Amino acid sequence: MERRGAGLAALGALGRRLLWALPAYAAGLLGLGAGALVLALALYAGLGAARGELPAWVSFPDVERAEWLNKVLAQAWPFFGQYMEKLLVENIAPSIRASNTHLQTFTFTKVDMGEKPLRVLGVRAHPGTHKKQILLDLNISYVGDVQIDVEVKKFFCKAGVKGMQLHGMLRIILEPLLGDVPIVGALTMFFIRRPILDINWTGMTNLLDIPGLSSMSDTMIMDAISSYLVLPNRLLVPLVPDLHEAAQLRCPLPRGVVRVHLRGARDLRSKDRFMGGLVEGKSDPYAVLRVGTQVVTSRVIDDNLNPTWDEVYEFIVHEVPGQEMEVELFDKDPDQDDLLGRMKLDFGEVLKARVLDKWFPLQEGGQGRLHLRLEWLSLMSDASKLDQVLERNRTIVAKPDPPSAAILVVYLDRAEDLPVSGGPGGPGLPVPCSVGSEMCGAPPDPPLSLQMKKPGKEPNPMVQVSVQDVTRESKVVYNTSAPVWEDAFRFFLHDPVNQDVDIQVKDDPRQSSLGSLSLPLARLLDSPELTLDQPFQLQHSGPGSRLYMKLVLRVLFLDAPEDGGPPPTPSGQPDPPATTGSTHRPTHASPDPQFGTEHVLRIHLLEAENLIAKDNFFKGVVRGRSDPYAKVRVAGRVFRSRVVKEDLNPRWNEVYEAIVDNVPGQDVEFDLFDKDIDKDDFLGRCKVPLRRVLSSRIVDEWLPLEEVKSGRLHVRLESLAPSPSTALLEQVLHTNSLLQPARGEELSAALLSVFVDRAADLPLRKGSKPPAAFASLAVRDVSVKTKTCTPSAEPVWDEGFSFLIKRPHVESLELQVKEEGGQPLGALSLPLPQLLASEGLALDGWFPLAGGGPGSQILLRAQLGVLVSQQAEVGAGSVSLAGGDAAPQPAEAPGEECGTGGLRQRLLPADSHPEPAEGPLGRLQLTLWYYGEERKLVAIVHACRKLRAVSKELPDPYVSLVLLPDRSRSTKRKTSVQKKTLNPDFNERFEWDMSLEEASRRKLEAHVKSTLSFMSREKEVLGKIHLDLAQVDLSEGGTHWYELRDERSSP
Repeated sequence: MERRGAGLAALGALGRRLLWALPAYAAGLLGLGAGALVLALALYAGLGAARGELPAWVSFPDVERAEWLNKVLAQAWPFFGQYMEKLLVENIAPSIRASNTHLQTFTFTKVDMGEKPLRVLGVRAHPGTHKKQILLDLNISYVGDVQIDVEVKKFFCKAGVKGMQLHGMLRIILEPLLGDVPIVGALTMFFIRRPILDINWTGMTNLLDIPGLSSMSDTMIMDAISSYLVLPNRLLVPLVPDLHEAAQLRCPLPRGVVRVHLRGARDLRSKDRFMGGLVEGKSDPYAVLRVGTQVVTSRVIDDNLNPTWDEVYEFIVHEVPGQEMEVELFDKDPDQDDLLGRMKLDFGEVLKARVLDKWFPLQEGGQGRLHLRLEWLSLMSDASKLDQVLERNRTIVAKPDPPSAAILVVYLDRAEDLPVSGGPGGPGLPVPCSVGSEMCGAPPDPPLSLQMKKPGKEPNPMVQVSVQDVTRESKVVYNTSAPVWEDAFRFFLHDPVNQDVDIQVKDDPRQSSLGSLSLPLARLLDSPELTLDQPFQLQHSGPGSRLYMKLVLRVLFLDAPEDGGPPPTPSGQPDPPATTGSTHRPTHASPDPQFGTEHVLRIHLLEAENLIAKDNFFKGVVRGRSDPYAKVRVAGRVFRSRVVKEDLNPRWNEVYEAIVDNVPGQDVEFDLFDKDIDKDDFLGRCKVPLRRVLSSRIVDEWLPLEEVKSGRLHVRLESLAPSPSTALLEQVLHTNSLLQPARGEELSAALLSVFVDRAADLPLRKGSKPPAAFASLAVRDVSVKTKTCTPSAEPVWDEGFSFLIKRPHVESLELQVKEEGGQPLGALSLPLPQLLASEGLALDGWFPLAGGGPGSQILLRAQLGVLVSQQAEVGAGSVSLAGGDAAPQPAEAPGEECGTGGLRQRLLPADSHPEPAEGPLGRLQLTLWYYGEERKLVAIVHACRKLRAVSKELPDPYVSLVLLPDRSRSTKRKTSVQKKTLNPDFNERFEWDMSLEEASRRKLEAHVKSTLSFMSREKEVLGKIHLDLAQVDLSEGGTHWYELRDERSSP
């Protein structure tokens, strides 16, 4: 009995698995395509999700993996291939042959969809906007081995596709739901956002050589294919005959319109450089705004890093949330335009806010920001607000086009009894007058081609729909006098009271008129729901020629309170608080006494010695080493060093920074581990009391490792107290560049402390309810936020925050006040140079919030403190060394990247000392310094000036360094080559590992050379210097100009 029961269970399991293949088998048996099969299964899942009557074994999270659907797709894929072959050969190929006279011999020679089916990575089923609609979002991925070959025999051209990838979110709409089989009237598919499409073309060059296609490129073809799949384009698959809603389903009424005010941008990157990059220019920015297939481009602003456009554009929105606007900023160049930054915004945020006016940070744009004002315009089905809309639009200064007051959607269904050539009422014959017609009698003679056409031949009608100077064209329906188009067109209307819609029905090959119609839009304003749905008698056509159309007009209304305030600008000094009746507001923030008393702890993790070997082999017979790394814990922060492979005496030379306060009981803890594949081994720990570092300022020690047999760790801890003075800021920046390790983040130059006190007059939620607000603050990629207050238009936070500042001259504080759900209530951008220019490096008071209400403000205190290290203090008081004229180099532009051969260095202002006078062969500027913590000799090659040209052409100079007496590769260094200049700038850093005693015994020889030609290995020496390092105070360091001497001169 047990065996019999087990056998029945096995047969039942096999039967259940065979049932999965039954739908695919039935589809092939009945000759159905994969579309019907997928529709049925998707409908089952969608209806079940909508009703909530799913089987017990199904668990639908927000997104379902739907592996069952992938199994079905794999089984049905061969049938889909059969359908695609039939579609391409019988439908697509004839259309291609008819589209171009040069493609009349176009054929598909091979259609193979391959063995790799499309995969659905996730499915989300949710109800639609009404009861007769179900939405499915499918995250699809197709990496296929498809092969499609085509041939144009006339030109002996063969091309095709061999492999394709498609990735994106496909929305499928099941609509309308019917009370009879097949339950669903139509299937609509589209991508909300442009999918990722990659096609491997074969023979594309040959195909593009065909006349009529030579102006295209493979990129243009890819763009066209991608755009065809993206909103507002939709692929409609009717599942029932005579579907009357086909045009409305293919082009439904939009959800709304977003009006975008492109205000301006600031702090864009400079992309234009001259003289091989020596002279930095500006940029010529312009913006490209993209919403699906809707793309607009702004005008170009020449030579401006802070452009102002003040242009207005309008975009039709179909799906929200989901549809996004992408803005890209470019620098206009003669060849290829450079990207200045980009940003994306989901229109769902605009719908929630109704009006969104703010500065948006640019991705890949450095510190750049873009100022946009976005307004959500609702579609009204009555004209009660039209006068109000027109009055408001007159106050808007809009370029390049005036603002729209309404949109018009024309649903073009079909026509009947169009005239045929030589038939009654056809072209070339008198046209009967209709009642009210202003024109009667015979039209002008038709063209010769039409006169030669055989009498009674059916026309190829198409329709042109025009509103003012915008014209849309329908598809061409061939050889019929009763065409069915089922097409739709959208128009923006500036003044629907005085505008008309003009319609021309034409015979496509000859563009001869088959009839026309002109309809004043004021007629729609008097119609119910601003809609006309009826047949229209065509003028200048046959007596029974009618055009069946539906015209829908919608008024664009901004359903949001007018703020009346100026657009947000980068905030300057705080505004005085607004006075409101009896409400008393403080004029300054009131932080607690501990605010701004933090220190910055700089931790130099240098090296370790005599660590334990944890990597042993052959059960300990062969002793290996360790792969040590360190974890540093302080003030709630954890830092982890890199792993040094197979070394019991590792050198890390890494620097970490943390903001600390003087709370007793805190320690700086160091834990060392050996990195292993499975579990890391413990190598020891040690700690230093934080209060000891704060009191003594510097702790530089070898610390013995605890809980292990051997090992010690060398660390240098320095406490940096913020100073409210800019006197040593440039020296701090210069010293940080010298101390900057090869790995790790840039050292901080200042500490920003911000106390957020309160806000006032925040905009109310939904017109009357106060918001539950919080504030978020960000500097670079570091962001924090306050608590969320109870609902109030005047929330009080009383919270302080601190940020490490790397470059005070270019960074800024970004603050946003938001509602608990994330809706913005106002924003503030505070550039730190304003703090540098303020007394005591502090600003305290009320600041206006951009994008909030007319009186929205925030009360805060922001103060900056410069972090002066011991090396910076010593450097500020050092004197020039003998052997050269001290002259610091001009400060490097912020954000300049490292060059070939070493790190770029931030240098001192050019007005500190004048540049030296010209020598016989020119001058070379060097910094020489011994970095004791790293035990390295450091040389920075800054620049050369007034080099002597030895030929008519300018040299391509570079500097080579060598430490004598050795002339081996380990002692040689070389800068990058600067092209065609007598005044090159290098700013490159080089290092040699050695002790201070060994460095003092060395001599440094620097040669300024020029490459003779691209093909030659010979170098031309422009001059040299020879320095005895025993005569240089390497412990202090210094930057000096050295006069170049002739190569033949003695040292």
